[in-house]
Amino acid sequence: MAYALITGASGGIGLAIARELADRKHDVILVARTEAALKKHAEEIRQTSGVNADYCPLDLSAPNASISLSQWVSSRNYAIDILVNNAGFGSWGALHELAEAEFRGMMQVNMVTLAELCRTFTPFLKSQPKAFILNVSSTAAYQAVPTLSLYAATKAFVLLLTRGINWELKGTSVSASCLCPGPTSTGFIDRANLTPVKDRAEKFSMTPEAVAKIAINGMYAGKMEIIPG
Repeated sequence: MAYALITGASGGIGLAIARELADRKHDVILVARTEAALKKHAEEIRQTSGVNADYCPLDLSAPNASISLSQWVSSRNYAIDILVNNAGFGSWGALHELAEAEFRGMMQVNMVTLAELCRTFTPFLKSQPKAFILNVSSTAAYQAVPTLSLYAATKAFVLLLTRGINWELKGTSVSASCLCPGPTSTGFIDRANLTPVKDRAEKFSMTPEAVAKIAINGMYAGKMEIIPG
């Protein structure tokens, strides 16, 4: 059986999507930086869902991360029929105040590596009878968001890229969908240093599990844009 490859799968929406797919008896590969968390989650998925679950610790902000991941997949002779590009992060603050590492890293993970993974893995996916790309964007993709300007712009990139890929893949075995969740109870607010608005945001937040279920239903239905909530 082919595997679903999920980036940013050490927690939040990525892990919830991995669990949702595993509950539907789909084998999964978890990708993120933190090896200990990946190992723990892969073992838990194997035990609770009875599917194959492997993991690849990888820093997706590193140049050529997509090549490293494709080589890792090929070395294990894994077939891939679902690519979930979930890895990404945001940092709060005016553009000119962002630290260099945050500035460069956000664009690399949210846009460059995501696009490279789509490009690199499409041939893997097209070899399958039916396959899917699920790129995770945000409702921030639909507007400018001052003090999250770069994050919103990267998510707009993801949305427009997926719209284009969706049309490019018409007539093939692969469909491309874009998930655009609103506030979700993950570590995003803490990671983005948005603590002052945390209580307010939590009032409108969905759980990662609810988002994941809607995402996978929409992906399998071939929806181009999936907006939970």
